[in-house]
Amino acid sequence: MGGIVRNWRVILASLFSAVLIGSAFLLARGAAAPSVAEASTETELLRAIATKDSNGDGLPDWQKTLYGIPIDSTTTDYFNLGMTDGEAVAKGLIVPKAIADIPVATATPATLGVDDLPPAPADGTLTAAFSKTFFMLYLQAKQNAGGADLTDAQMSDVVNRAVNMLSSSVAITPKYKNPADLVIGASGSSALLSFAADAENLLRKNSNNATTTELAYLKEAENGNATALTFIAAIAKSYRDSATGLVVLPVPQELAGQDLELINALMHMSKVINDFTLVNTDPLAAILALTQYQSSVQGLAKAFTDIGSVYAAAGIHLAAGSPGASFVNLMSGVSGTSGAPQP
Repeated sequence: MGGIVRNWRVILASLFSAVLIGSAFLLARGAAAPSVAEASTETELLRAIATKDSNGDGLPDWQKTLYGIPIDSTTTDYFNLGMTDGEAVAKGLIVPKAIADIPVATATPATLGVDDLPPAPADGTLTAAFSKTFFMLYLQAKQNAGGADLTDAQMSDVVNRAVNMLSSSVAITPKYKNPADLVIGASGSSALLSFAADAENLLRKNSNNATTTELAYLKEAENGNATALTFIAAIAKSYRDSATGLVVLPVPQELAGQDLELINALMHMSKVINDFTLVNTDPLAAILALTQYQSSVQGLAKAFTDIGSVYAAAGIHLAAGSPGASFVNLMSGVSGTSGAPQP
């Protein structure tokens, strides 16, 4: 236990160093690279969330949960030890429950016994999942090293593996809908034109009053604007409602595959954006959502592009302003912008 405690601050410093931010940022990306502006915005947000310390106690908000300190705590000395929580962690006076519960043939800190330590992060949060995964991999690496302190390279490997495992567990989710869930309608040009108009009306009906992108609102939320979270939730709801609406809208047979692609892309986008709203309660959920954001945007853009291709192949070209034109030609209207195509 003593060796783990002595090195704990080093471990935490490594966790959200460029290693974690960089590896997380690269996870779940598609083949296409994001624009410089998007990459800069996401990197800035990842760093801001990872290092945010709302009450100035020396512990980033996400790290507070590892010790059982509420993220919204206003006191900087939660355990009344006569020093800030960050100083108490640095001195080894408080350690995560995940470490304290591991049987090690050394004494626990004299100031606090195992039973007095704060509870582990609440089950069901990504913060809890990450802490458990990280500590498991860390101890395995320590055992493989014969108990010796880990080198920077070994520490980086542990961090990368923990992030990859967590990201994979989040990314592997079932599709929202399958082909059997679609309502297949008539075929032909008339059916395609009718569907385009109906889908356009559906998306407009489910629009929201946001005036900027979800990334911009997330940045505002990081700067203390609580109202921004409401707008993020509204954007997520727009994607979700659009997906559920398209499921029951009869689709022409020749467009069924692309419609299903769009439905699933919209629902996945909704989940990713909705996780942004957890930035103040489960910071790692927001971080993991950011790692999936670009691939989600690319998936949604591909779905709309594929829909446009079906219409083009059918010889249907809708002029701007005609019914269904904005649905069929959506990607041509958002080319070069940052953020996801808005439903």
